[in-house]
Amino acid sequence: MLKTIKNVLPGFARRSSLCLFTGVLLFASCNDDGGESADGDTEFKQRMRDFVIGISEYAKATDPTFAIIPQNGIELVSSNADGSGQPHTAYLNAIDANGQEDLLYGYDNDDQKTSTEVQAYLKEFLDISKNAGNMIFVTDYCSTTSKMEDSYLENKNSGYVSFAASQRELNIIPGFPNPIHQENNTVVTTLTNVKNFLYLINPDGFATKTDFINAVTATNYDLLIMDLFFTDGSTFTASEINELKNKANGGKRLVISYMSIGESEDYRYYWQASWNTAKPAWMDAENPDWPGNFKVKYWHAEWQSIIYGNDESYLKKILNAGFDGVYLDIIDAFEFYE
Repeated sequence: MLKTIKNVLPGFARRSSLCLFTGVLLFASCNDDGGESADGDTEFKQRMRDFVIGISEYAKATDPTFAIIPQNGIELVSSNADGSGQPHTAYLNAIDANGQEDLLYGYDNDDQKTSTEVQAYLKEFLDISKNAGNMIFVTDYCSTTSKMEDSYLENKNSGYVSFAASQRELNIIPGFPNPIHQENNTVVTTLTNVKNFLYLINPDGFATKTDFINAVTATNYDLLIMDLFFTDGSTFTASEINELKNKANGGKRLVISYMSIGESEDYRYYWQASWNTAKPAWMDAENPDWPGNFKVKYWHAEWQSIIYGNDESYLKKILNAGFDGVYLDIIDAFEFYE
């Protein structure tokens, strides 16, 4: 059975590889245990790139228009994990967008401005992806209306599409702004049509699937990021996903499924009871911030087969449900091993 997500929410913003020493911001990994090269790239970064590329190839073989959107771990877009490095072409060609949390608000504390140093660091990588033709989707965590307005304006000026999340739990549809930022009645068929999005992966505030569907279809967001599963453990069906693609004003939206690939979650369908006492070889330490979430050696074939590549895999379930793409989380799992 699926746990109520709010206590183990997989969408929490993981911090980038920034180390602070005596007030100096160093843009490199904190150690080189993972075979770090002088330019900052590591074996563990490349293993994550390979994982995402494999997911993309599998999904696009079924549906060439299926969108692949990694969240965070933005350093992977650079061939040497440095903002001044050359674009990593194979990785950039495999993805359609990048998601980034906390760019302008929320990096240290919710509703607090992210430092200019961190903003500049992240934007250098985000612009590598944007300049390669990918969309950038930013989630800022802020609840003060003036800060939400600032988030939307600054991100728009940077060429990014953004969502100002008033709750870190991503469990509500914000009441502000009203109307929503850049509201339109476009029939959205590709990511390039998207002017705004709703990040709503925690459905525990909705008593039934019908309540969830009715709440979403009463909005005019161009893109919805949600979970494949409802709180009772059931998956959303293809007909339900198709219904969720309707805007209130007659337009259409894209619907994207969240999927964590850098941690295993003990409330997911794939979890085996035996793992509670004897972890498989690919499972690592429990995340102290999110009990029930476990780091994974994401390069292991057994873990990857849970995620994609066969009819029983997580990604196949997402494809079967008729989603327009997948939002990949815990991309920055490489930091744990570095």
